[in-house]
Amino acid sequence: MNNARPVTIVMVEDDEGHARLIEKNIRRAGVANEIVPFTNGTAALTYLLGEDGTGLINKGRQLLVLLDLNLPDMTGIDILEKVKGNEHTRRSPVVVLTTTDDQREIQRCYDLGANVYITKPVDYDGFANAIKQLGLFFSVMQIPETE
Repeated sequence: MNNARPVTIVMVEDDEGHARLIEKNIRRAGVANEIVPFTNGTAALTYLLGEDGTGLINKGRQLLVLLDLNLPDMTGIDILEKVKGNEHTRRSPVVVLTTTDDQREIQRCYDLGANVYITKPVDYDGFANAIKQLGLFFSVMQIPETE
């Protein structure tokens, strides 16, 4: 990612196989940024917004959130709402990466501020290729600092 400061990729994905596949194919695309993985929404929100929920913990950092919608403790929609509703993290790009292809769900994510919505292909090769393409996209996108 071509930015002055290193961009931290926050991956919220409860499926370990998907998480490994995502990281492997992002790396294959030449993206060497730190990837901080979370398997549940509670831990991810604490990382993103801090214990106090203000988001000040990440002030001045560049974050990119990869978000699955189907998590064990809360929905990705809840996380998306909180990240985009916080003045310190609202500019951080959120890429929804999920198996859900329901049009209402897709619309809702964009309405809440998702930057990209990707439906995970069912087969391994399709999924791997989609993530590699996403990694190539990451390597050229610009990401603002959190306020």
